[in-house]
Amino acid sequence: MNKLPLVLALISVSAFASGPGAEAGASKVARNTTAINFGHASSTRLALAGTDLMKSASGELKVSVKASRVEVELKAEGLQPATSFGLEYLTYVVWAVSPQGRADNLGELVLEHNSAGKLKATTELQTFGLIVTAEPYFAVTQPSSLVVMETAADSSAGAQAIQFSYELLGRDAYSSSNQKIDNAIFGIDPNTPLALFEARNALRIARSANAAQYSADALGKAQQSLQQAETAYREKQLKAVITYARDAAQNAEDARVMALKKQEQDRLTREASEREAAARAQAEAQIKAESERRRQAEEDRAKAEQAKAEAERMRQEAEAAAAQAAQEKAAAEQAKAEAEQAQAAAAAEAAQARAQQQALAEQAEKARQQAEQSEKARQQAEQERQQAEKDKADLRAKLLAQLNSVLETHDTARGLIANMGDVLFQTGKYELKPEARERLAKVSGILLAYPTLKVAIEGHTDAVGGDDFNQRLSEQRADAVRDYFVQQGVAPASITAQGFGKTQPIADNSTADGRQRNRRVELVLSGDAIGNAATQPTAQVR
Repeated sequence: MNKLPLVLALISVSAFASGPGAEAGASKVARNTTAINFGHASSTRLALAGTDLMKSASGELKVSVKASRVEVELKAEGLQPATSFGLEYLTYVVWAVSPQGRADNLGELVLEHNSAGKLKATTELQTFGLIVTAEPYFAVTQPSSLVVMETAADSSAGAQAIQFSYELLGRDAYSSSNQKIDNAIFGIDPNTPLALFEARNALRIARSANAAQYSADALGKAQQSLQQAETAYREKQLKAVITYARDAAQNAEDARVMALKKQEQDRLTREASEREAAARAQAEAQIKAESERRRQAEEDRAKAEQAKAEAERMRQEAEAAAAQAAQEKAAAEQAKAEAEQAQAAAAAEAAQARAQQQALAEQAEKARQQAEQSEKARQQAEQERQQAEKDKADLRAKLLAQLNSVLETHDTARGLIANMGDVLFQTGKYELKPEARERLAKVSGILLAYPTLKVAIEGHTDAVGGDDFNQRLSEQRADAVRDYFVQQGVAPASITAQGFGKTQPIADNSTADGRQRNRRVELVLSGDAIGNAATQPTAQVR
């Protein structure tokens, strides 16, 4: 099992708190190396040398070309723990880098207790340079600037070599604050698997990259896998710890990459919008200036026109004043005639009003008599309604007593609910027992006696077993009861059957008694004859 030294097991929780993270604005570092075309030989051996960051490191590289793939076998020694570069770095990753700058993650180089490690991997690249970098976890998609090993400068003799430059992530991509160690984030157990450390670190970095905002689904998968890994670790299921932890790290890296891409897209969209807004503002300013010039010209023309119109207006007003005087004289004469006509009309309206008042008095008397008749009719209707409600209540009580003599029955707002317990079916099956048929025959007789009743058959199970099995069993039991009622002559149109699986328990599923109560089929009798219509079921414990 891969393990971290004890010093890493004492890292503080504050040391891994969310920092700047691998954000879209993380710096890039350029580095030169040598790519070698391995396609000219079936097998090539090269030396690996430590960089200035880790001069003690050395190793050997064997590259074999087979058909369409290239096999890489690497052995390294003299490597110090990756945490020597910062608490955010936990492991080493081997990369094949093409002359075009494409970096292919060949896998994790795990150190043994003697600071040595080895790796076997394959790549589609035939021309590449090989580097080893310190990383926060194995699943990273771009190498960091902490290159600790690469192919030795003099090891390419006799092979086709290409000098090229490529980009690396700066150290601010995964940075964290190294505060005083107060608590043991990973505990003090030196046997904790390295994969679990990497998964925790991957989640921290993904959150720092705003994955919760931009790639919540992928981050949720990573969090779930990490929880499963933590649970497996507590239960000492070590193989499961590795599986879940590596899955968590991979999902966290996917979430981080998606978040960075979306943030970059947002930035480009924002810059494009800003450029478009600036161009629009400039165009609007030009349009506004041209509009102002035209407005001034139009204003000058309008002033000239206004002066001309003013003179014409004054002439027309003089003519209108003379015409107005003539109209006022004629209006005064017309007003006198209209006043005389109005006086005569008022006298006629007064006589008409007296006649209408008499007619209204007669209508009021008729309305009073009709109101008395309406009140008597209302009282008669109320008596009939109360009698109908009493009849419904009496019938409901009678049905409740009849059903209770056959099955346990409750009076609810939904109707009368008769409960068929699980004992009336074969265990885990939907065939009716003879006792169930005998009881259902009695219920059928009740339904046939009241044809206006509706019956909703609802099947339920306990929480034991899978969701699909429980849902199907509840539906089959409900259908079995419905089919039996139809065989007994109950009208199919008055019956509905539905299964709810384990979704509507009425008791605690953690006890045997509670589970037995939850395994049931309920018959919900409703209808206007007993004072209520059919309603949808509501889960509750009673």
